[in-house]
Amino acid sequence: MTVAVTRKELGAGELRREAGRCRDARAARRMLALALVLEGGSREAAARAAGMDRQTLRDWVHRYNAEGLAGLRDRRRPGPRPRLTPEQAAELEDVVERGPDPDRDGVVRWRRADLRALVEARFGVRLHERSVGEVLHRLGFARLSVRPKHPKADEAAQEAFEKTSPIWSRRRCPGAPAASRSRSGSRTRPASAGRAR
Repeated sequence: MTVAVTRKELGAGELRREAGRCRDARAARRMLALALVLEGGSREAAARAAGMDRQTLRDWVHRYNAEGLAGLRDRRRPGPRPRLTPEQAAELEDVVERGPDPDRDGVVRWRRADLRALVEARFGVRLHERSVGEVLHRLGFARLSVRPKHPKADEAAQEAFEKTSPIWSRRRCPGAPAASRSRSGSRTRPASAGRAR
């Protein structure tokens, strides 16, 4: 039984052109297989040329007939279902936004381990710390790292040091000769800076 392509808006030549423009290699191979079918090639030869079996080619022809070129692309597979419901995620977002209460939560800043325990206690959902990080990322939170500060640092002394420190300048000294470049692009010494003989 031959494969019947019922969609007629694109001929074999147009399908080949679309395959040449397509960035999806799999979809381009499917387009080329359909072009072979439209040219009267056997289902077996067209399938072999595209690296598939005859049944798979038949399935792609049916998808092309129903959806056009868009049907030749792989459909995006849904990922795993989120472990937290939208309501639970909104509640977690609110908790993270408010920050921990040191008396009630026992921490001064949220860590993933703390939030993992909170999610398990509040929602009954067990997550890995990495999964907690992914949930926080989806909610728009980014991990911040504070700059370390010594507890005995003297801020007034640091500010005075910064004000009196010389500013680095990239300007050359007026008396220094400019270095020239050789043909290879590497720097060479100025003529006056050569070795004394």
